[in-house]
Amino acid sequence: MRIVHRALALCVVAAVGAASSPAATNEPTHSASKGAPLILEKDEGERRVWRPVEGLEGQPGLFILKVDPQNGGSSQLVLGTEDLPPGGKIIRHRHPGSDEILLLQNGRATVSLGERVREVHGGATIFIPASTWVAVTNTGTDAIHAVFIFSAPGFEEFMRAESALEGQKLLALSKAEDAEIVKRHAHAVIYEAP
Repeated sequence: MRIVHRALALCVVAAVGAASSPAATNEPTHSASKGAPLILEKDEGERRVWRPVEGLEGQPGLFILKVDPQNGGSSQLVLGTEDLPPGGKIIRHRHPGSDEILLLQNGRATVSLGERVREVHGGATIFIPASTWVAVTNTGTDAIHAVFIFSAPGFEEFMRAESALEGQKLLALSKAEDAEIVKRHAHAVIYEAP
C-alpha cells in the first residue's frame, strides 16, 4: 500500500505473535521450516518506510509487515498495516497471484473495485479477488487505519524493495530504479499505465 504512487498496504491492528519472543523490533523474525507463533501489539512488527520516487507526489509513509514468510514463517499469507492520510490515494493496481482483503478501521474513502465505485466508511471490508483492479482515495479528514491481508506471499517483497527499515537513511528511487522494481515484481503487482 506510498501515498500517491504505490499500492498502499493499508493498516491497523493485527494482534498476532510469539508469546515467548521479546518485544518486536524492526528486524524480520525468521523461522525454521514451519510458522512461529507471534503476538504483536498495534505498533509492533517489521516497521518500514516507503522510499520517495523522484518526480512523484506523496510523502514517504510508514507500514508494518506483521506476518509473512520472514515474520512468523507463514508460507500461505501476508498481513500488515498502514495509514492512508487525508487525500491519500492507492493508485489503480491489481495483484495477479493472490486475493487481498483490506479492512478499513475508520474514516471515509472512495473505493474503485473492478467496474464498481463506492463510498465506504470505517469498518468496511474490501475483498479483492486476484487480478481485480482496485484504487482507494481517503476522502475524509482523518488518516484511515487499515489492515491488508494477502492470500499468498509475493507483494511484501515488492514492498521491501521500495522501502527501508524505519530509522535507516531514506534514499530516493530514480524513476528508472522504480520501473525496474515494478517490472521485477510484476508477478505480485501490476499498476495501471498512466
